[in-house]
Amino acid sequence: MSRAAVFRLLFILYCVEVGVFLVLVPWSANWDRALIQLPTAWLRGLLLHSAFRGAITGFGLIHLIWGAHDLETLLARWKLGGRPG
Repeated sequence: MSRAAVFRLLFILYCVEVGVFLVLVPWSANWDRALIQLPTAWLRGLLLHSAFRGAITGFGLIHLIWGAHDLETLLARWKLGGRPG
């Protein structure tokens, strides 16, 4: 396996991990508990607002889509018998 293929696989893994994290964490109780401790009320209000949480979730979805696209490209290259890199 070439270096480029290994790098691509690591990038796909990164996209999936970050994507899942950013989709799930803003809606968890841990997010609320961590942000309640912020000293400024306006920042706490901003970060706890559902629109901000939705924006972070959308950024996570972008990572998931990007990783899926790269995985599809890598598998298509392998299927065609070309170099995976």
